[in-house]
Amino acid sequence: MHFELQKQDSWSSARRGVVHTRRGTIQTPAFMPVGTFGAVRTLDLADLQSLNPDIILGNTYHLMLRPGVEVFNHFGGIHGFIGWEKPVLTDSGGYQIFCLPHHRTITEEGARFRSYHDGRFFMLSPEKSIEVQTAIGSDIMMVLDQCIESTADINATRKAMEITHRWALRSLEARSDATQALFAIVQGGVDEALRYESVDFLTQHPFDGFAIGGLAVGETKREREDFTELVAARLPQNKPRYLMGVGTPIDLLEAVRRGVDMFDCVIPTMYAERGKVFTSQGKKNVLPVANRLSDQPLDPECECSTCRQYSLGYLNHLSKCEEPTGWRLLALHNQHYYQHLMRQIRNAIETDSFESLYRDLTRQWTAPLSPRRADINSSVNYY
Repeated sequence: MHFELQKQDSWSSARRGVVHTRRGTIQTPAFMPVGTFGAVRTLDLADLQSLNPDIILGNTYHLMLRPGVEVFNHFGGIHGFIGWEKPVLTDSGGYQIFCLPHHRTITEEGARFRSYHDGRFFMLSPEKSIEVQTAIGSDIMMVLDQCIESTADINATRKAMEITHRWALRSLEARSDATQALFAIVQGGVDEALRYESVDFLTQHPFDGFAIGGLAVGETKREREDFTELVAARLPQNKPRYLMGVGTPIDLLEAVRRGVDMFDCVIPTMYAERGKVFTSQGKKNVLPVANRLSDQPLDPECECSTCRQYSLGYLNHLSKCEEPTGWRLLALHNQHYYQHLMRQIRNAIETDSFESLYRDLTRQWTAPLSPRRADINSSVNYY
């Protein structure tokens, strides 16, 4: 795998690039739909192909529990199992371990936890995480890290950062297939010195890319943006940068402005379940009774199949009835919105108009939706 930097924005740190992988290219900046269990929730393969993302994301923790390594070995990896031919990135499971504070024990060896599925105990070590990701056959693997609250005290933050560094080197040593890219994860909370120390340590080793971890776990929006900028500016120009688990459209725009290339988040699907969508006019709630008689589309400027075929009134009805079809149609729209946003951003960087796009979209999103982290944590078992 290698990263090709094609254009650097003259107004900001935004950059246009291409990640070359063994299963094709990823145009960046890129948003990866989250397919935790090997499927983007409510969407089938035809839906994904219509959205045309360059890459999707799966999760090692969940896929290790179900269906398990034996299944992936039988099917020859995740691509043949789910019918997806393009690249797949797998998270290592570190964030899911973080979300199980009463059901796991972390030691130097790794994280011992109780399965939410059947109550059995598992040990997820750096080596085990790489073993599972190798069986899954993901094109980009993540090292196992220890994620903690970004607001933890300095001693706890340093301890988590240092164990993440040691686990990263063990993950690198455990990799058996060099065609599977491996990204390290920068930690250090909201301490500037620790973040610099983490970047400087990890960039001394031959990782294929770098993720900015340990954000969106308790800090303020301003802190998240400041530390994203701080870390991205210190990372190598010739390697992709991935901000994990972020976020709303305005969050993505702000991170691109600060030099980030890749993103993932459950928000497009999770909000669809709650009747919330992103449109060219801003955030919209489908559920209010005022929408009951509307024969207008969700977004008159959107070309997705939901907006072309269904009225807001019908989508209001499906959502109020908690009909799964409504969830699916809104999820399809939100995922389309995110992919369209990434295309807009890439085009703006290419044409030296990113500053104009940034100002237009930030005016449009003057009151962006900022979910409580607990809302996302509560969904960890199925996203």
